[in-house]
Amino acid sequence: MFWETSQYEILKMNPWILALLLLWIIFWKGTALWKSARKNSPFWFVALLIINTLGILEILYIFVFSKMKFSGKKIKKRRKRNN
Repeated sequence: MFWETSQYEILKMNPWILALLLLWIIFWKGTALWKSARKNSPFWFVALLIINTLGILEILYIFVFSKMKFSGKKIKKRRKRNN
């Protein structure tokens, strides 16, 4: 039955699942690493490089944490300048 099949056997029968998963991870990890490097955030760069969460941490960094400014004890959101 399906629920008795191991994850390895599922990937062996359907290698395209692994290919899609790898593309998903590479896209989000690359984007998050690029953004953290551009913002000169070595802590985030190393954390994103080492920790593998299937793109979850990377997506959170891109859309939440990279828009926050950390200064001392207060966390301030960046405001966009209107020119």
